[in-house]
Amino acid sequence: MVLYFEKFHKNSDNQYEVSFPDLEPYAATYGDTLEEAIQSAHDSLTGYLLTEEDFHEEVPTPTDDPEKFKLKEPNFLVPVQVDLQLEREKEENKLVKKTLTIPSFFKHRGKRSWIKFLALLSEAIKTKLSI
Repeated sequence: MVLYFEKFHKNSDNQYEVSFPDLEPYAATYGDTLEEAIQSAHDSLTGYLLTEEDFHEEVPTPTDDPEKFKLKEPNFLVPVQVDLQLEREKEENKLVKKTLTIPSFFKHRGKRSWIKFLALLSEAIKTKLSI
């Protein structure tokens, strides 16, 4: 798990520009809303770190003290944590076999209703895990 700080700046178009002071100028993004910018920043950082890992490039060590970054108002910092092992697994998207036991009538009703059990279970797990 790695933690970097992302720097937010609201531009003249009311978009949030996001950069990573430890990684400038290599990783940056933006979002029309703060929520969108935060998600986009996580995706940008993840993509950058995985790509650097793929090419065996050295990545700067994250700064552990946010006081080291000198920001002008109204810019602000937000910490973002990335689990590279989990992100790599998501990227590879390997399927694993799990045995599941369900009531017989679920199977019969599901088949009549053309329910795809694997897709249904996958969606339910994604929802439960907020993925």
